[in-house]
Amino acid sequence: MRQAISAACGLWIGFAAMAAAQQGPVVVELYTSQGCSSCPPADEFFATLADDPSLIPLALHVDYWDYIGWEDRFASPSYTARQKAYARAAGSRTIYTPQMIVDGGARVEGNDPEAVAAAITAARQSLEPVQLQVQREGDTLRIRAESAEGIGMPLRVQLVRYRKEATVEITHGENAGRSVTYRNIVTSWEKLGEWAGHPPLDIDAAMAGQEPAVVILQREGPAEIVAAARVD
Repeated sequence: MRQAISAACGLWIGFAAMAAAQQGPVVVELYTSQGCSSCPPADEFFATLADDPSLIPLALHVDYWDYIGWEDRFASPSYTARQKAYARAAGSRTIYTPQMIVDGGARVEGNDPEAVAAAITAARQSLEPVQLQVQREGDTLRIRAESAEGIGMPLRVQLVRYRKEATVEITHGENAGRSVTYRNIVTSWEKLGEWAGHPPLDIDAAMAGQEPAVVILQREGPAEIVAAARVD
């Protein structure tokens, strides 16, 4: 487990000022755990990102710290598998918490706001070759996308559901005695299919319940996130 890097979580990052250059929302995945003593500062910093409408921050709780005395109730082995897949795609054998992955590309320390801000700035410079629209109609989510220039390879069409906020009193393990408020907690991550770019994407997905949803179009790897859209 890596030790925490002290980080200021103020408004100095200036995400609002950068939003004008953005072509679409930037997805920020946080890999965290309630059992990791380095994670609470990253969880706090992540909460500031969750308030930025130009970002789509998603917290994926992993299960590989559960053995040290506290079982993370939001953790899933599928989120651990996703983090491992990112590592393999980057040619690395190492996974750790807290880690943030920005738009499916940059892999940075979750306790390093400067590195996260730099990765977000870089992601904003990329032109998105896809226009994505999502609309909720009752318990159905309508997903439409089109690409004028082609996308080069099939994209994964993914549906993510998340819980906006929850506070947990941690009574055992490395964070015993802490009360931590978590934001944008991923509750499911589902692959709906693949899209080659032509013809335009036109699919419906079931969306029962009140949890918000995010649709993500991502290159295989997992790699670059080409487009993303959120619906409450």
